[in-house]
Amino acid sequence: NGLVAADEYEKIAQSLRQAREEVGAAQDNLEVVRDGVSKSNASASSTLIRSTIPGLILDIPVKVGNSVILANTFNDGTTIATVANMNDLIFRGNIDETEVGRLSTGMTMKITIGALQDLKFDARLEYIAPKATDQNGANQFEIKAAVNLPSNATNIRSGYSANAEIVLAEAKNVLAVQESAIEFDGDDTYLYVIKGEGDKQTYERRKVQTGISDGINIEIRSGVKPNERIRGPKMIATEKAEPMAKHGKH
Repeated sequence: NGLVAADEYEKIAQSLRQAREEVGAAQDNLEVVRDGVSKSNASASSTLIRSTIPGLILDIPVKVGNSVILANTFNDGTTIATVANMNDLIFRGNIDETEVGRLSTGMTMKITIGALQDLKFDARLEYIAPKATDQNGANQFEIKAAVNLPSNATNIRSGYSANAEIVLAEAKNVLAVQESAIEFDGDDTYLYVIKGEGDKQTYERRKVQTGISDGINIEIRSGVKPNERIRGPKMIATEKAEPMAKHGKH
């Protein structure tokens, strides 16, 4: 009604407008935290998030009310979810420097998961690290392999620990004997072939050519035939020792 000065009136009116804006902003923040969107700017504050691949959500690192940043030239943005295609798994492991030279990409592998001992999966070696990493004083090379999952493997989870077996050499349908029956003499190898029967039984020392070994059985490439008998590990007779006593004064 013009009872106060104009400048004083403007100050009071400005304070009123500022208080109303603060109330409105607080109401918007409450609705965003509570409902995920505010009524005043529903069209602007709602964002449709699309995954780049179909799969299973493994982790959602952000919580309700956290601020997120869009990926741009200056930053990588905020990760709001981790999604994985559980039908396209990768095995990651390490191999010692003494064995990495025998590997090559494309080799087949057998994967065994520690928590699922009854299940084994085939895999194909796809990557061998060109540089070693120091792990507890040993040089290890990282390897990666694509895993072929069977149709009944429905209980596989991301992050399982697993072991990989790689066949470096194999021999099928070959003649093999126990490696303990082999006599090693320098670079040559020998077997004792049994001749005769009973009291007339003799042993012929015969040079043979060996192949690969798994530590128990060894391949015989030439020198003996499948129907021949051989002597097993050599037995050494020992004499019976007499008991010994230590004498002394107590």
